[in-house]
Amino acid sequence: MANFPVINMENLNGSERGVTMEKINDACENWGFFELVNHGIPHDLLDKVEKMTKDHYKKCMEQRFKEMVAAKALEGVKAEVTDMDWESTFFLRHRPTSNISEIPDLVDEYRELMKDFAGKLEKLAEELLDLLCENLGLEKGYLKKAFYGSKGPNFGTKVSNYPPCPTPDLIKGLRAHTDAGGIILLFQDDKVSGLQLLKDGEWIDVPPMRHSIVINLGDQIEVITNGKYKSVMHRVIAQTDGTRMSIASFYNPGNDAVIYPAPTLLEKEPTEKEQSYPKFVFDDYMKLYAGLKFQAKEPRFEAHESS
Repeated sequence: MANFPVINMENLNGSERGVTMEKINDACENWGFFELVNHGIPHDLLDKVEKMTKDHYKKCMEQRFKEMVAAKALEGVKAEVTDMDWESTFFLRHRPTSNISEIPDLVDEYRELMKDFAGKLEKLAEELLDLLCENLGLEKGYLKKAFYGSKGPNFGTKVSNYPPCPTPDLIKGLRAHTDAGGIILLFQDDKVSGLQLLKDGEWIDVPPMRHSIVINLGDQIEVITNGKYKSVMHRVIAQTDGTRMSIASFYNPGNDAVIYPAPTLLEKEPTEKEQSYPKFVFDDYMKLYAGLKFQAKEPRFEAHESS
């Protein structure tokens, strides 16, 4: 099996740029995932985010999770659970408006830290979108503009902890799905693994790597690139030891952004291949996705073709 793609962003600034851009393109075409190192987000900031996230989980969420597990009788399950995930999460919204001040139980220092972290991730997301544009032959800023809508993009963070699970063969940390949105930036635990992606019919581990940011592409990138870059099924396997931390930030189109394949990419296709992806308003897609998240993505696209 080919090695999981790791991109050293420092190499974009010198003679290695061409090779690095090719590696990014290959990762987008063949994996839907890649891991970034030397991405410019300070390591001490990442360490602090990790420490405070884990502290917050222990202090405010661990007990609640245990009570939920007990209440739903998940501890001694004998048959596979297919309608729930073994995870403890909360959501932070950054754009178009922030809800960080409204989330209960967060200490002020953690709120400020997550605001700072989100700002850096947003910049990184936009930098990556422009690298994709360059690889695709789209004008700089095309993807950012496509995502913009009338109020700018949606940008939010899902903070998850996956506690140890006594029956990992019967319940997933997170069931297999593709991400609905644009580009996803993940800061994950570097000790406890669990994230896997589906490649060529096999589940492959996304390796935990200290201070890296894992990138994956969502359904909207697949639509805009008319399938050249694809969103990929992924899941989280529950583990029996250790709690896995995962902080996933989603840079998505604005609710009223109209998403459709980039015309210049259609022009490059052979004439017999007609546009294979529909045009829709992002919010309509999300309403559909809410009920179909853990199913194949194709019916979601097809549902919009007749609309």
